[in-house]
Parts: sequence; C-alpha cells; structure tokens
Amino acid sequence: MGGTMPGLGSKLTRSSDLIIAISAIVVVMMLIIPLPTVLLDVLMALNLLLALFILLIVIYTPRAIDFSSFPSILLISTVFGLGLNVSSTRLILSQGTKFDGRMVKAFSTFVVGAGGTEGLLIGFVIFIIIIAVQTFVITKGASRVAEVAARFTLDAMPMKQAAVEAEYNQGAITEEEARKRKMEVQQEADFYGAMDGSTKFISGTVKVGIFITVINLVVGIIFGMVLRNESFSTAITTYASLTIGDGLLSQLPSLLVSFATGLIVTRSASDGTTMGTEIKKQFTQSAYVYYVSGGTMILIGVLPGFPWYVLIPLGAALLFFGRKFQKIEKQSFETKVQKEKEKQQTQGGSSSEISPVVPLDPLSLELGYGLIPLVDKEKGAKLLERVPRIRRESALDLGLVVPRIRIIDNMRLDPNEYCFKIRGIEVGSSKIRMGYYMCMDTGGVIEPMKGESTKDPAFNLPAIWVSSEEKDQAERSGYVVVDPPTVIATHLTELIKAHAAEILGRQEVQSIVDTLKKDYPAVVEEVTKIFNMGEIQKVMQGLLREQVSIRNMEIIFETIADFGPVTKKTDVLVEKVRQSLSSQICLQYADENKVLRILTVEQPFLQKLLDSKMDTVKGPISALDPVDHRSWISAVSNSIATANGKGFMPVIVCPEEVRKLVKISTEREMPNLVVLSVPEISNDITVENLGEIKVAR
Repeated sequence: MGGTMPGLGSKLTRSSDLIIAISAIVVVMMLIIPLPTVLLDVLMALNLLLALFILLIVIYTPRAIDFSSFPSILLISTVFGLGLNVSSTRLILSQGTKFDGRMVKAFSTFVVGAGGTEGLLIGFVIFIIIIAVQTFVITKGASRVAEVAARFTLDAMPMKQAAVEAEYNQGAITEEEARKRKMEVQQEADFYGAMDGSTKFISGTVKVGIFITVINLVVGIIFGMVLRNESFSTAITTYASLTIGDGLLSQLPSLLVSFATGLIVTRSASDGTTMGTEIKKQFTQSAYVYYVSGGTMILIGVLPGFPWYVLIPLGAALLFFGRKFQKIEKQSFETKVQKEKEKQQTQGGSSSEISPVVPLDPLSLELGYGLIPLVDKEKGAKLLERVPRIRRESALDLGLVVPRIRIIDNMRLDPNEYCFKIRGIEVGSSKIRMGYYMCMDTGGVIEPMKGESTKDPAFNLPAIWVSSEEKDQAERSGYVVVDPPTVIATHLTELIKAHAAEILGRQEVQSIVDTLKKDYPAVVEEVTKIFNMGEIQKVMQGLLREQVSIRNMEIIFETIADFGPVTKKTDVLVEKVRQSLSSQICLQYADENKVLRILTVEQPFLQKLLDSKMDTVKGPISALDPVDHRSWISAVSNSIATANGKGFMPVIVCPEEVRKLVKISTEREMPNLVVLSVPEISNDITVENLGEIKVAR
C-alpha cells in the first residue's frame, strides 16, 4: 500500500494540472465561440460558486500567505467572468425576446419584479449602487492596502531575514527553522507584490462591466427597433430587464471576489488562527464594552420619539452578553492562577524563591557596548555574517560541528572589549578600535608607518592600529590590513581550534555516532558494544587536542574496533588512531611537494624521558627533574629557532612509545609544537631531517 501512494499522488497532481490547463483554454475560447444558453447557465452558476469558494477560503485561512495561489486564481476568475459576460451579451443581442437564459432571467425577475417602469428604475438603481460600492469603496480600498502592504513588506524583508539570521547565530532556532522562516519572509514579499498587481484586475473588471452594460442596453434597443421592428417600449423593457439581470449576475461574483481581496490584504500577522477566531477573541476581551454599550442603548430607548421596542431589547441583550463574558473572563483568570500555583509546586517552591538555574550557553561571544554596531542589522551586521562561516570552516577543518555561538552585549566589559566563553568560562578576549584597521608586518613592509601599537589576538603578532584614511597607505607599504570584524572572526576561529576538545561534549559525540550509523552500522555497533560515549569522547578529544581532524570517522571507529578488545586505555587508542590517519596528519604539515621537515631527539634523553613516565587517571605524564626539564626546553627552542632561520617550520619525530611524553613535556612552554611518531610518517611523504636535538647534561 505504501508503495502505491507516491504514484497515486503524482497522478492526482497531473490530473489537477491538466484540469487547470483545459480550464484556461476554455476561458479564452469563451470570448470567441458562442455558447448555448444551457451551458451558459451552468458556467454562470459555477462562476458564482467559485467566487463564494474564494471568499470562504479567505475567511478560514489563518495567514494570507497560506493562500499563495490567490493572485493567480484572481486572474483566472476575472477572465472567466469576462468570458461569460461576453457570451451572454452575444446571446442577448442575437436572440432578443427569444433569449431563454434561466440564470439571467432569474436575476432580472428577482430585482425588477413583474415588470413596469418602476421595476426597471429600481433595478437600475440597485445595479448602479452595487457598481459604485465595488468601485469606490471595496476595490479602491483593497488596491491601496495591497500597494502599501507590498511596499512595506518588501522594505522590511532584509531586516526580517537579518533578524532570523541573528536568532540562528544565537542558537534560538535551528538551521531548519531558520531556512523555513526565511522562505516564509520571501513568500510573504512575493505574495503582497503579486496582490498589488492583481487588484488591478478587479478595478478593470468593474469598468468593463459598466461598458458591457451600456452596450447591452443601447445596442439591444437599436437592434430591437431597427432589425426586429419592435416598439420602443417593448425593446427597452426586454433589453433593460436582460441587461440588469446579466449585469447583476456578472457583478455579484466580482463583488464577492473584491470583498475577499479586501479581506486578505487587510489581514495582519496572526498566530495561526482563522479570522473568526481572532474576531471572537478580540470582541470578548472585556465585558465592560458590552455593559457600556447596552446601557447606552437603553438610555436612548427611553428618550421620547425613539423606537423603545428595538433599542431596549438590544441593550438588554448586550448586558446579558456582557455578564456572560465576565463569567468566562473570571473563570479563565482563575484557571490561569491555578496553573501557575501548580507550576510553582512542581518546581518545589513559591514565587518568592530563587528561580531554577538557566543552563550556560555552550559558546558565547560577549561584546562591549562600543562593539554593538558590528552586530547591528541597520549598520550591516558584518560580524553576524562571519559567524556561520566560522562554524562551517571548523566543521571542514576539524570535523567538529561547533554549537551555535550566542552573541550578547556585556555592560561589564570595556566599550571596545570582547570575550569568548565556553560554557560560561572565558577562554580569550581582546580590545578593538572601532573605525580603525589593524596592520601587521609579515616581512613584506617597505616603509614602516606610525600607529598605536597592539598585538594580533589570534597569533600574538605585533601590529599597529591606523585610521581608515591611512588604510590605503598601509596596504601600499606592505602591511597586512584587516578590519575589526575580521580580527574578531580570526581570533574566534583560532580559539575554537585551540579549545576544540573542550567544545566536544557527549551530546555532540552522540550526534556524530548517530550520523555515522546510517552509513556504517556494522562498525558503529561493534564499537558501541565495547565503549560507552564517554570513552569514545576521550579518544576524539585526544585527537582534537593536537589539532587532528575527526572528519574521517570511519577510519577512527574501525581503528578503535580493532584495538578495543586489546586495550581500553585512551592514550594507546589515540596513538593507534593517529597512525591510521598518518597520511592526513603528514599532509597537514608537509609542503606542496609532500616534503616533511623534521627534528629528531637523541636516544639517551628519550630513554630518560621514558623512565620518568608516570601513569595517572588522565593518562601518562612526564616527571623530569626540573634541571633536566629546563635543559630539554632550551635544546628544543634552539633547534627550532635554527630551523626557522632557514625558513622551515619543523616537526619533532620520535618513537611511538615516547611521542606522548615529548608532547606533554613541551606543552606548557610550546603549545603549538607538533610531535609525530615514526609510524605516523606515511609512505608517500618525503622526510628531510634538519638535525638532532641534543640535551645538555
């Protein structure tokens, strides 16, 4: 059964499209091909039914954009009505007194009555009033409202989309919700833009209706007297009666559609309720409205000359409804109070007690009030545009799906200061000069410039602040020039990389595992049988702590599955996973020719380092003597400085069993030092040894 439904849906879609296509062709052909009176009656009844349908759909539609096809239907119904009007005019003029259209005659008889001059005059007056109401009140008002709504909706669209983007960046909504709301904003602008043009169809229909009515009457009298030798009284009685019936039959559907148009363009944003529900809610908000209105009606009713038998019962009815609404309002208030009490009892305290603690944001960027223009939608919100890009880059570089970054202002910060927090703990901060540019000398400066000294917060490089007027000069002098949003974005990116292991929580690991399970269920099932989420998290954190991307989760999980039955030690599993990712890691530090510059460490010191190893709950640590540790750090620093002098950024390579100890022993003084083990060097990499690190003894 489930397999047949898509085919059935596609058949229904094709059928509905075919019906619409045929209907459009028939509507156009009606303007040319004569119709029999029986078919004309059927089509006129359908036209009236279509107009009624449109009005009811508008009334029962919660939001205007939920009836997005209304502009197109408006055009179809307009052309359909004009086609019927042309067809009925052709039959009235060609058949005269022999015209037997039941719908036209029924409307004519209903309005004109048995006939006579008085009936004709009354019919014409009613017809003129309907046209006047439709032209000067409904159609003109709807056109103006549609025009203003289209203008304001289009003007507000960028701000609405920026507001959605801000909510998404702050974590208030998901990416799917943000995409949906942006689409709704776009649809709203398209709808009101289309309605602005569609209302012109109705005003044109009214004008054409008046023209056709005049043609029916004048040409009909001429045809009757000249071609059919009828008397003036017979001709005017026949054609005036048929003209009134035909005009009313064409104008009534048009009036219903005009009314529907006015309703749909005057609808304000609602919370998903229909028009009737909204009106009921708004007209029953206060019982005092009915009390005052009822009292006023009774007061007027007791005055001399006024129809007391109308006003006093009406006032009494208003007082009755006011009393009823007051009881409903009281019950609603009591229910609300009761629910509030139950809620407080559920929380285990009264309203005077401290409210439950709100969870900290996973990631937050706090700005001083001087930096608020960077996230102000009216001033471009340059920083807001960069935050989603930072999250995407982190996902591509590290394989880490970074949680949404909430951007808030903090009055306790200096005006030009910002800070980045992970679960409420500050991990980085700096100050920005608004209206200035940060200029850094990367070695290509031709002519040094003067400016306010500072340091690049991302890489701790010396820099200067220059004004916007000096920006071009700084670029010509060879400085790398960056604006404040770029400074913050770059710093944010580096902080996320440095603290990726802290950002990766169990919930993020669970999401990664669930995604991997869709494509590789066997390996995921094997790993999750041996390890829990916390143990898998520690392995992934160990990789991220040394800037190893976890995007290749298939290899990571297969390696864990291979060595899981042998050991559950996190440090051992991390080393084995690193070896499985050897090509990825080596390419991260090799040059474009796949050449990896390395430094090795003398064997006696490696043995001493291995002898100092101590196992702790958090893994192995190095317990070198302080004198040996200082000598070791000094030797590493000198070797790296020598390599840097030759233009190289080397990595240290050592045996597998001591790699972690080398990294830990240098982490505090040189956190960015890269240490690889021999098994991590892949076969497609060329190794160039720059020397051996010798530790003074």
